[in-house]
Amino acid sequence: MPIYEYACDSCGIRFERVQHMNEPALTRCPECNGHVHRVFQPVGIIFKGSGFYVTDNKAKSSTSTPGTKKEVESGADSNGGSSDTSDK
Repeated sequence: MPIYEYACDSCGIRFERVQHMNEPALTRCPECNGHVHRVFQPVGIIFKGSGFYVTDNKAKSSTSTPGTKKEVESGADSNGGSSDTSDK
């Protein structure tokens, strides 16, 4: 049985109820007897297995950007790899 979340328009409380899918939605708050509405939450989906691109789901280690590690290892800097900054 699914769990539905409701929010009261009058007092602002949020609560959950376990209901069958065929049951009508609740209309009254159990605390203040005000009008309630069902709150819909986004559902996270992760695509795994063959047939999906790597970019379809977020990588576990997304703190580093592509290419950053290579640049640090090669020692390249912003002036074309030359560390000599003296004028001739």
